[in-house]
Amino acid sequence: MTIQISNISLNMIDADIRRLFIAYGTVDSVEVSRNKYNGRSNGVAQVMMPNEAQARQAIVSLDQTIMDGKKIVVHEFPDLTYRYLT
Repeated sequence: MTIQISNISLNMIDADIRRLFIAYGTVDSVEVSRNKYNGRSNGVAQVMMPNEAQARQAIVSLDQTIMDGKKIVVHEFPDLTYRYLT
């Protein structure tokens, strides 16, 4: 399952996000979205977790929590490929 985290601190890196989610289970990948021109964070990240139950527990537990001084928003990232193929 892909999880999106919004409103993250601009100082957060992939390892910080991974450390937060690994407490809830296996994390396949983490990617902090970055501006292609200056390399700074856009304040959004995606986390891939293979186990849906663990991913849902992470979403419930971490949504609206304070991380590095900012209240983060955590939710399931929709599978957009299915929407456009049908």
